[in-house]
Amino acid sequence: MPKKKQKKLKAKIRLNIIAGQATPAPPVGPALGQHGVPLMEFCKQFNAKTAKMGNDLIPVILRVYQDRSFDFDIKTPVTSHLILKKIGENKGSGEPQKDKIGELSKTDLEEIAKIKMPDLNTDDLEKAMKIVEGTARSMGVKIAK
Repeated sequence: MPKKKQKKLKAKIRLNIIAGQATPAPPVGPALGQHGVPLMEFCKQFNAKTAKMGNDLIPVILRVYQDRSFDFDIKTPVTSHLILKKIGENKGSGEPQKDKIGELSKTDLEEIAKIKMPDLNTDDLEKAMKIVEGTARSMGVKIAK
């Protein structure tokens, strides 16, 4: 069987885009345009793949090849976004040690950890909860006992 010719990678781009809302406008347009990615094609594919994900902030890893073709992987929503959504805030605390912006229960932590499990470097739910807890604390969110 003949070997399949490997495409030559030109660039690897990481972006965070709200699910189903990719447009050629900044930040997507300039980031992809400089590498010659067909913007509308990417936006259509991304929006189709993420249409059912609500309005979560989704990390995307896009690989652009020399022939201007591309492919991309969609990750689970950003942890900080999930935490802020859960507590109903827009942004984390400027001084997380002093100013607390909300509180998460152990159940909330477990929910977020289960969503994030595929992208974390652990298969243990307890350890995943610790990772999410650390992110929450660094944002000024208290964890209920």
